[in-house]
Amino acid sequence: MRYTAQPAFVLHARPWRETSLLVEVLSFDHGRIGLVARGVQGPKRQPLRAALQPLQWIRFDAVQTGELARLTAAEAVDVAPRLAGEAMLAGFYLNELTLRLAPRQDPVPELFEAYAQARARLAADEPLGWTLRRYERDLLEALGFGFDWSNDGEGTPIDPAARYRLDPEYGPRRVLSDRGHGDRSSAATGRALLSLASDQHPEADDLPGLRRAMRGLLSHYLGPRGLKSWEMLAELGRVAPRAKADQAGGGD
Repeated sequence: MRYTAQPAFVLHARPWRETSLLVEVLSFDHGRIGLVARGVQGPKRQPLRAALQPLQWIRFDAVQTGELARLTAAEAVDVAPRLAGEAMLAGFYLNELTLRLAPRQDPVPELFEAYAQARARLAADEPLGWTLRRYERDLLEALGFGFDWSNDGEGTPIDPAARYRLDPEYGPRRVLSDRGHGDRSSAATGRALLSLASDQHPEADDLPGLRRAMRGLLSHYLGPRGLKSWEMLAELGRVAPRAKADQAGGGD
């Protein structure tokens, strides 16, 4: 198969052998594709290396003869978002989640569009948590794993005052009591689910529960091996309080 001027977003790139890169992209017409970019070292190849950085939107030519396609040309369509700090970590999460769940060579144009929107929101410095929750919702929908966020698994309208955990087979499942404290700690408010359904920013107090509930749902599809970005976020959460304590004159 030959790819010509195929639009794609770069998800991941790593060195291979002495002068090449192994690159994963999310393309519009063919889904996720693995590419071998040969001979990208040297000053004359700098524009090509720059075009193969994560989050970059490109057009590429390649020839598919096996599991990986041989890249023959690539050019940047725009300037990739300049992210730093937590926004950079959010971009890493966006790419890692897509890389893990998007199937190889299975066209999912809805996922391509969802990724493009999330990337634009990161570039526009929109709220990170809400940007990621919307992308998680849209990714699951594009891959056929989504459900109605305004009703539970039995078709009963979501109660904004109740709490729900997200069952991958059933959909939102109401948590009825405090007996399963673990269930409630990983549950989202009905108000947060209705915000997802209407694409309206949730109340700030609803976002942590929504994040935990979505993580539980995604873990079902990711399997026992989680995401490196989750580990990095956990470490960031441990470091931040220590940093604040040090600034206040505390410490370990």
